[in-house]
Amino acid sequence: MEKKMLKNKYWMGCLRAEADKSGNVDLTVDFPGQLAEPTHLVVMVNGLIGSAQNWRFAAKQMLKKYPQDLVVHCSKRNHSTQTFDGVDVMGERLAEEVRSVIKRYPSLQKISFVGHSLGGLIARYAIGRLYELESREELPQNSDDIGDKCPIEEPKERIAGLEPVYFITSATPHLGSRGHKQVPLFSGSHTLERLATRMSWCLGKTGKHLFLADGDDGKPPLLLRMVSDCRDLKFISALRCFKRRIAYANTSFDHLVGWSTSSIRRHTELPKLQRGPVNEKYPHIVNVEAPVTARNHEEDRSWNNSNGFKNFDMEEEMIRELTKLSWERVDVSFRGTLQRLLAHNTIQVKTKMINSAGADVIQHMIDNFEP
Repeated sequence: MEKKMLKNKYWMGCLRAEADKSGNVDLTVDFPGQLAEPTHLVVMVNGLIGSAQNWRFAAKQMLKKYPQDLVVHCSKRNHSTQTFDGVDVMGERLAEEVRSVIKRYPSLQKISFVGHSLGGLIARYAIGRLYELESREELPQNSDDIGDKCPIEEPKERIAGLEPVYFITSATPHLGSRGHKQVPLFSGSHTLERLATRMSWCLGKTGKHLFLADGDDGKPPLLLRMVSDCRDLKFISALRCFKRRIAYANTSFDHLVGWSTSSIRRHTELPKLQRGPVNEKYPHIVNVEAPVTARNHEEDRSWNNSNGFKNFDMEEEMIRELTKLSWERVDVSFRGTLQRLLAHNTIQVKTKMINSAGADVIQHMIDNFEP
């Protein structure tokens, strides 16, 4: 009954889409005679050669359930061929964009990110730039009762001044696209995988980042650096401060992003799936894993010294560092549907007309989201 009332309330209101001079789109719901004061910003980030339109379906569904609580911002700063500019360049753009959105909504208190494919990596870079550690509250200087000890609050971690809540990725190549069957299109052929690495420049700086081919300047590849904190970019601290981290992954038929890299698992850790969905409400979700934190391994990180990373298992290092954080994993399969060959876009419902099979995956994400 309550759910039905929420839906009715949404349709009584007006879905408003605002675009700024840069083309960025904010979706909110206005109610007649009421001043909208949403408290939670949800930033949706598109993937390679994508646009703000790719998240339109998911954004609308999310606002239907939480019409008064959310601002859903579908980014357009990194669209089309701009997505070839590199994860770092796009991450900087996104960080600047998020700050500008927050300025327009003074009522905001919380922030979450939802990224599809490359968008998940862009968001991971951006939060490293937006990470803040608020200073502790100082003791009052003119206290009459010197003997009384006032509690001092622990420093609070914030993303652009807001409380971080959800970090959600969908078919994101967290471990990159280099070798180890991370790009199913190559069918595990080492020859094709090596050729793709050499040809990664075709996708600009982004291609070099994805195929871990950007370490020529003496530094480790960017994706390897993004599993730890740097001097001015707190990548792992930013990721850790979110209340929940959730990775949606296609188990098959995703020709661009493999199951292992999108779910942050070793190939030997991929689960054996049961037949049929885990819940009839979500017919294409075949496995849900509660968050588990891996043990901390104290091992020699040889890539810190000169070019040692060239002889280093970069994929293993990324898995080890990323899984020191707890992740919820949701495995998706479109087997048996005509849209299975479009799984990479279907998991996002990029275009409702041809990717509608992924609607239950979006609904699962929304049902497990609390504003």
